[in-house]
Amino acid sequence: MEIWDCIQDEILGMKWLNRLIGTILNACGLDTSGKIGGSVQFFVYDVIKIMTLLSVLIFLISYIQSYFPPERTKRILGHFHGIGANCIAALLGTVTPFCSCSSIPLFMGFTSAGLPLGVTFSFLISSPMVDLGSLILLMSIFGWKVAAVYVIVGLVIAVAGGTLIEKLHLEDQVEVFIRNGRSIDTPQNELTKRDRLKYSWEQVTGTAKKVLPYVIVGVGIGAVIHNWIPEEWIVKVLGTGNPFGVIIAAICGIPMYADMFGCIPIAEALVAKGAKLGVVLAFMMGVITLSLPSMIMLKKAIKPKLLGIFIAICTVGIILVGYFFNLIQNYII
Repeated sequence: MEIWDCIQDEILGMKWLNRLIGTILNACGLDTSGKIGGSVQFFVYDVIKIMTLLSVLIFLISYIQSYFPPERTKRILGHFHGIGANCIAALLGTVTPFCSCSSIPLFMGFTSAGLPLGVTFSFLISSPMVDLGSLILLMSIFGWKVAAVYVIVGLVIAVAGGTLIEKLHLEDQVEVFIRNGRSIDTPQNELTKRDRLKYSWEQVTGTAKKVLPYVIVGVGIGAVIHNWIPEEWIVKVLGTGNPFGVIIAAICGIPMYADMFGCIPIAEALVAKGAKLGVVLAFMMGVITLSLPSMIMLKKAIKPKLLGIFIAICTVGIILVGYFFNLIQNYII
């Protein structure tokens, strides 16, 4: 376990970077034990750490994705049926883009290709909620137990939600232009290793530019929470004293728009101040799965009844997961 703790703290958590930044700031005359110095240290450390992990993850995931273009992914999903197809779709969602808005075009393409509606919704739920990036980042902050349980319950929500939608037979709730659309199964040109590396680097630079503003905002909020908001306030609103904290957090997260990388520093600061883990994760899942911009985009593809059912399934699932994490927090942290 000492080796694993070293990997978690020094490689994934990059604690050495935090110590280095603290030493530099103290040498410059800034007291990192104070509120201002502590906020600066938190901000610089988290921005560098998150963007570094983000860049490495995007590069690796994009390289994997280069072997699974949309047409190939559709053919893979087409070979499975029943709940097995939902499981494969949820797993495929873990290696796709990092936010709900970027997952919706893929969802529309899969639906147009004639894949079962429940299968495509399992993908749509899983893609923003559970990805390899969330696993690594959660692991770097909360440990492997929290990360593993988060991924498992996220996949369960995706599979269960997609299966329920499939059983309700809501195909008529998909807009006509999606149902009648059929993508052409064009052969994919074989990419060279150089092409794949170039594609991966382009994904790193493109995604980093889009994500950086949210990371800066998220880390800034986290720094304020970590150093300026009294701990008793956090405990009173989001701690054990409020049985409705999970519900409030999940609902408050929905109107926002961010991704996992912008939410992580806020979650880290809230938990450090005494917020319950389930409350914080419910907020994160609400933000990244049911953000208002993504729901507006999704409304263009499906009718209000199906959209409402999708939101209800995700909301109930997120709330249940939040209370579940509250119950097991002492065993996994």
